[in-house]
Amino acid sequence: MKREEKFIAYEKLLQEWSTKMNLVAPSTLNDIQTRHIQDSAQLAKYLPKDTNIIDLGSGAGFPGVVLAILGWNVTCIESIGKKTRFLSALKNELDLPNLTIINDRIENFLSKTPANPGNFVFTARAFAPLIKILDYTHKTKCRLFLLKGREIESEISTAKTKYKFDYKLYKSETGDGYITYIYNIK
Repeated sequence: MKREEKFIAYEKLLQEWSTKMNLVAPSTLNDIQTRHIQDSAQLAKYLPKDTNIIDLGSGAGFPGVVLAILGWNVTCIESIGKKTRFLSALKNELDLPNLTIINDRIENFLSKTPANPGNFVFTARAFAPLIKILDYTHKTKCRLFLLKGREIESEISTAKTKYKFDYKLYKSETGDGYITYIYNIK
């Protein structure tokens, strides 16, 4: 199956499974390509090609599954069993051997992760405030590539009360949010 076919199949599976469970906001099901797939795919411009991705709170697979379709090795961490079953169905239906699905809480998964796990970055979309993400990930010293909304400046100010880090903001191409790159976390 070609990449374009995988994205079409992804969209169909998302619509089908969304009749049984809440995977994305129902109001966005009419525009899955732009609101979810293209929004997630824009991270590809910023991610190093040779990196492995840990996607936090993967939910319906954004951005993790999209990045796996685009060729990255991705581990999706999701604590909700029914969402994990959806992600596993995507992995099988789309034939994504570079996608690993972990049904666990992020803090449990990361407690088993070495302090410097190597060539990994974290991604997340619609997951948690920045300070909470840093609470989970700061010990790993990994870089973060987050899809965040227009309130990111406020989230950064709050996070800076507890952590030191550098960051870059890149305007989203699909909405009024930002791609937020966080690095040098202390």
